[in-house]
Amino acid sequence: MSAVFVWIETFNGKAIPASWEALAAGKTLADQFGVPLTALVFGQNAAAVAAEAATYGASKALVSDDATLADFRLEPYAALLTKLVQDSSPKAVAAAATSRGRQLLAASAADTESPMLSDVLRLTVADDKASAERPAYAGKVLSDAAVTADGTQFVAIRSRAFKAAEPQAGAQAEVTTVAPVLSEDQIATKVEAFEAEVGTVNLTDAGIIVSGGRGMANNPKEPPAGTDKPDVWKAQDGFENVLKPMADALGAAVGASRAAVDAGYIPYAHQVGQTGKVVSPDLYIACGISGAIQHQAGMRTSKIIVAINKDPESPIFKMARYGLVGDLYQIVPALTEEIKKRLGK
Repeated sequence: MSAVFVWIETFNGKAIPASWEALAAGKTLADQFGVPLTALVFGQNAAAVAAEAATYGASKALVSDDATLADFRLEPYAALLTKLVQDSSPKAVAAAATSRGRQLLAASAADTESPMLSDVLRLTVADDKASAERPAYAGKVLSDAAVTADGTQFVAIRSRAFKAAEPQAGAQAEVTTVAPVLSEDQIATKVEAFEAEVGTVNLTDAGIIVSGGRGMANNPKEPPAGTDKPDVWKAQDGFENVLKPMADALGAAVGASRAAVDAGYIPYAHQVGQTGKVVSPDLYIACGISGAIQHQAGMRTSKIIVAINKDPESPIFKMARYGLVGDLYQIVPALTEEIKKRLGK
């Protein structure tokens, strides 16, 4: 059976949004290869997720709703994916380039001695081989990488590089149930529980991000008497009472530079950059961020970048489409009020 496989990553029985983007990328490959698009769904609620995948363009689905696959563990997931690849010899296997997606594809690619393209931004097919545009050197350049070996090609898709298809109500897929490869006593890893992290933000899927940097400490508001770290207090107040209102008005997530996180202004979950989240929103607003290479590596693929900074020589202005030179504590509140007025909020 020749096809393009796309692994649909799930959590608590629901597909993550990036999986539908990966499915759209898989559709691009399937159309160019001239083969069916097959969704792979493992774990709880697999049949329902497969039915949803059909509305996003999958014509077939392979599902396995076994207890050993209820939570993601690399051993059973990779063993099953490897067996499916060995049995079916698909043209390609794609998945979202999340930490789990990269782990799974890399493990199965190694098991099957297959080539892998990672962090893909664009895809084409020529002579039955895939080629891709992907970032290199911390995102400072874009490289073209091509598969030269025969056999199945593994492709990890960067989040928001492809637009998910509009779901088509009533679409159906041919669903086949497959058995797991490993039994519970063959799996070394055990998942005991998940602990929800308060204040976690989903930067990777955000369409708009408002980020703050070291300049958040220039808040003119005076901290309460006796405050141990006035700069930290000022920056935290700025994130909460200046950036967050703008983000709320835009329906955006709040991000931060590594400098802001290291200084204790905001938790690590908000960090954008080479050692934080790599994001590709439609709109990225950088407030008080100088634009160090490490930060650029995490957000340079944003479609529109707006920079707000006092220093006109800040590197961030070289990559911004729109730049505002001035005090963010004057500019951001004024922008927020105008946004609310324009959006009727």
